[in-house]
Amino acid sequence: MKAVLVEKPGGREQLMIGEYPKPTPADDELLVKVHATALNRADISQREGKYPPPPSASPILGLEMAGVVEEVGKNCEGGWKPGDRVFGLLPGGGYAQYAVIPDKMAMPVPEGFTFEQAAAIPEVFLTAYQCLFWVGRLKQGETVLIHAGASGVGTAAIQLVKSVGAIPLVTVGSEEKRRFCLDLGADHAFNYKEGEFADKVLAATKNRGVQLVLDFVGAPYWKQNLRVLAMDGRLVLISMLGGSRLDDASLGQVLAKRLQISGTTLRTRSLDYKQDLTREFASFALPRFVSGELKPVIDRIFPWEEVREAHRYMEENRNIGKIVLRVF
Repeated sequence: MKAVLVEKPGGREQLMIGEYPKPTPADDELLVKVHATALNRADISQREGKYPPPPSASPILGLEMAGVVEEVGKNCEGGWKPGDRVFGLLPGGGYAQYAVIPDKMAMPVPEGFTFEQAAAIPEVFLTAYQCLFWVGRLKQGETVLIHAGASGVGTAAIQLVKSVGAIPLVTVGSEEKRRFCLDLGADHAFNYKEGEFADKVLAATKNRGVQLVLDFVGAPYWKQNLRVLAMDGRLVLISMLGGSRLDDASLGQVLAKRLQISGTTLRTRSLDYKQDLTREFASFALPRFVSGELKPVIDRIFPWEEVREAHRYMEENRNIGKIVLRVF
């Protein structure tokens, strides 16, 4: 089969389409002919040699896909059959003509959705769902601060927060992204390039603060995150794009406010965990995708021959929502 290969760890010039062995499904797996996949920050880190795939995962980039079932393992229990349109989360292998996925990780493509729309869902919506509800324990009526609000996870989180009657606030890096997030449903959106977000968040909440923060940035936001968290607030650290080392940090507010700080990843979780998360998410979200309450946010669709340009586009932080690759 053809797949996007990384010639050696490094820049996007190392990406090329070449030949790779077609995967063979295990007894509890589906073989899927991939029609679309999508980019994630982890793809860039893996391409650079900074984020190796988990043991036994495909070394090919790509954490999600949408396509058509070609083979069904003999022990699969989901009632799948060849020709079914499916999408789902992968530990790797999405940038290829074929991928395998455990049958309990596969979800049916929502009625009326294209493969490109379906491929834009798994990684960001499952990550947001996990962070908000499994780790962050979000409740109706609570206020959430979502950093990188215009990112794939950010746009998913805004919608999920609204769907349970909670209040989303976001930080963004441009006026265009600020307006987009407000149109998507954020109650407030703050441009972090126009001064510290903490003062604006406290003003918007009448100094009450927020119950939950989803943070991708890390060290540079540490002090402000603690300022905006209310008593018994929760901070969920998803990534450390801005750095991991804290300078002149104090733990005083953690104790004074009884704050809870959690770090989480999804790719390295156990298969059982990801299967349980997928089943719960599918039950909650698939009807909402069909009704239009939830929607994948796609910035651009690239043919996979332009994968280098797609990576450049993500590295320049130009996207609002997902960047999708159409696989031919």
